[in-house]
Amino acid sequence: MSVEPGAYRTVSRGYVYADHIPYATPDSLDDLRGPTSGVVTVGPHIDTSTDPTYEVANPQRARELYSATVRDGTASDHVRILDRGLLLRLWPKLTLPSRCRAVWEQRFPELAARSRKMRIA
Repeated sequence: MSVEPGAYRTVSRGYVYADHIPYATPDSLDDLRGPTSGVVTVGPHIDTSTDPTYEVANPQRARELYSATVRDGTASDHVRILDRGLLLRLWPKLTLPSRCRAVWEQRFPELAARSRKMRIA
């Protein structure tokens, strides 16, 4: 497709950007061996704030870290930052776009089971 200089490209009607965001996942939840205590500093692709550090032992900060990392991290970020056990515990409480949650739950049925368990309780 050739586009003239200065011409505007259009997006087809009904296109929703959120439906096309590529969410990365690790190969296996067993690969997740990140820290369960201490301070974690993340890159600007995960957190653009002036202080992108998280105290993992603080439940609120851990939820924020895990939400941001699942949503915006790469597979290597997931392996380095996330811990399998902590992810399973936090999963139902993470703030995630619905499609991001669906991608992860389709790839890892044990996460979907955690979400279902929380909805039933």
